[in-house]
Amino acid sequence: MKRVLSSSTLRCVNNIKQILLSRTSLSFCSRTVFSSSSCLKSSSDLKAMDLSDMRKKYKGDDECFEENQLVSLDPIKQFGEWFEQAAKCPEIGEPNAMCIATATKDGRPSARMVLLKGFSKEGFRFFSNYESRKGKELESNPHACLVFYWEPLNKQVRIEGTVERIPYQSSCEYFHSRPKSSQVGAVVSRQSTVIPNREYIRQRNAELEEKYKDSEVPMPDYWGGYIVKPVLIEFWQGQTNRLHDRIVFKRIKEGESELEEMEHRAEGDWVYYRLAP
Repeated sequence: MKRVLSSSTLRCVNNIKQILLSRTSLSFCSRTVFSSSSCLKSSSDLKAMDLSDMRKKYKGDDECFEENQLVSLDPIKQFGEWFEQAAKCPEIGEPNAMCIATATKDGRPSARMVLLKGFSKEGFRFFSNYESRKGKELESNPHACLVFYWEPLNKQVRIEGTVERIPYQSSCEYFHSRPKSSQVGAVVSRQSTVIPNREYIRQRNAELEEKYKDSEVPMPDYWGGYIVKPVLIEFWQGQTNRLHDRIVFKRIKEGESELEEMEHRAEGDWVYYRLAP
């Protein structure tokens, strides 16, 4: 037999429902706020992120880099061999990408990625804006260090040397071999100077593209090439147990003839030796 609830009883039941719904809503909101604060906390914790477990395997001892595996006792030829391997590796997009580190006269360093544009017995060539930060640093302190890292091959080459500007004509020939858009870009950008926004250089670029639409782009006098003349070249190969291989070629100074302990004669005015990892 069905019972009919009184109006007062119905009101009471509805009140209880409202209280329960309210509590459920508050509980959901508090969980949402807690979740958001957790996300915020997680984001701020990135500053103290622990990366100690990030590591990968390199080569095993059976694939180590021994002195008898050098293709030449001329370090430029040895560099050429490794560079060719990197150029043929499909996983390496830009084998000629290198980090160049420069420093002010009082030793404050800076580094950035540039592209190698040629190498020979004389040295390693790249191009840049002479008024850029690296250009100014090279003007006052003409020494630099280059680093190539070819991660899929577990190989790295580090080159230290003195730096000189290449002849104007050589810079000019390379400048006009570049795509016209790159030539215009070199004129547009007064590298390392402060600009108001992206639109500023976009507009300037459009103006110069129109200006030189039917004529040759003149190479600006603040742009050109450099050559790094090596005094030290280190060939590094990674090992999983972190006992990495490091074979170093050092150019001996004029007048030096005696070898240091554990040094070996190489070609020309070079000696080579192994460093502890």
